Amino acid sequence: MTTPARFAENAAAEVTTLVVNIGQLCTVHDPDLEGKGPRRRADMQELGMISGAALALAGDRVVGTGPESDVLRHLFGEEGIPGSIQVIDAEGRAVIPGFVDPHTHTVFGKTRQDEYERRIKGETYLEIAAAGGGIHSSVADTRTRDEAELTTLAVERLQEMQSWGTTTVEIKSGYGLTLADEVKMLRAARAAVDQTGMRAVLTCLAAHEIPKEYKDDRAAYVRLITEKILPQVARENLAERCDVFCEPSVFTLEESVIILSRARDLGLRLTIHADELEAFGGAVLATRMGADSADHLIRIDQAGRDALRGSETVAVMLPGTVFTLGLKGYAPARDMVDEGCAVALASDFNPGSCPILSMPLIMAISCTQMRLTPAESLVGATLNAAWALGRQDEVGSLAPGKMADFVILDGSDYRLVPYRAGHNPVRSVFLGGHKINA
Repeated sequence: MTTPARFAENAAAEVTTLVVNIGQLCTVHDPDLEGKGPRRRADMQELGMISGAALALAGDRVVGTGPESDVLRHLFGEEGIPGSIQVIDAEGRAVIPGFVDPHTHTVFGKTRQDEYERRIKGETYLEIAAAGGGIHSSVADTRTRDEAELTTLAVERLQEMQSWGTTTVEIKSGYGLTLADEVKMLRAARAAVDQTGMRAVLTCLAAHEIPKEYKDDRAAYVRLITEKILPQVARENLAERCDVFCEPSVFTLEESVIILSRARDLGLRLTIHADELEAFGGAVLATRMGADSADHLIRIDQAGRDALRGSETVAVMLPGTVFTLGLKGYAPARDMVDEGCAVALASDFNPGSCPILSMPLIMAISCTQMRLTPAESLVGATLNAAWALGRQDEVGSLAPGKMADFVILDGSDYRLVPYRAGHNPVRSVFLGGHKINA
């Protein structure tokens, strides 16, 4: 069935830019599904695809999509395109929404390729952490760096993300684990976002690990988070969400509830690192507390899947982490989609367990290793990822009224994105209607 043309009210009077000669436009938009929550089951296959399409913009917003002849006739009748309107020729290429990456740790100092080699030689994630590596290694390094240096490094990474088609990103703190250093990380994240123009959601992850200085008094660190760090983050509007690494070896369910409850009381939204290392009940907790998302889910059990299926909490899969760590099993994304969970994809970009920041590569891994279809992977990397961040009304699809964040691919078929794993499929990236790459 051909997707019809769709327009915002008064579109004809407002158009400033037209993208024409689009071979394949994937709007990821269906008015019948709007407002019904993130996509599930067969709805994850619906891409709102249009062949021979045009995309009309008014400033930074989408105001029209559809077959090119229908769009031109609706907007301009027989008069033709006014000379004042910018026309962009897609040259028969495919156009998709900009990627939304809902889970990253973009602010850090040094990389950890030494641990990568150690894992290849047989050491496990937990063994490396016990020997002083892992998160503790990044914490020690981050504490030595000032905000300006962290900002510069984050800007470089955000620009690289943009080159791969990402236009909205989540950025966590979590390598500071003191009041001053967590605040420093969030301020560096905000400065980097401002410099690159990237749309972003910032998340306080002070509950990323128990710092070494509190290893004999866990309760004191939980109090530091709830009594000092989260109140200042909320007071200064440094982040809009709170995250907890909920695992037996990190924060218990009881500690997670204390931290998340305090965050919610302060007006922060919630997300959880859940069921990554063990089936621990993190996904169930996420749904019980109304979290935006439960992330990782490599070891999720049926109780967690059932809880997610019956909730609005999005299951965010991070297949790049499993790939990088060389683990034997991925999160059960195929089964979870079939069962009715709302599944999204994210990079988990970080210096230790996943240095991948390419969403096209994440899509490829999700298809070949988790058995998502290319369409499901695209929905997971755009609209459902936007739902995971609470940004579904602004980004994630090319619906009239939403932000004009889109990617012109270098090929004519969106399936080439996961098919050509490792290749950058991006020809041009537009953020708010403005081209942001050379």
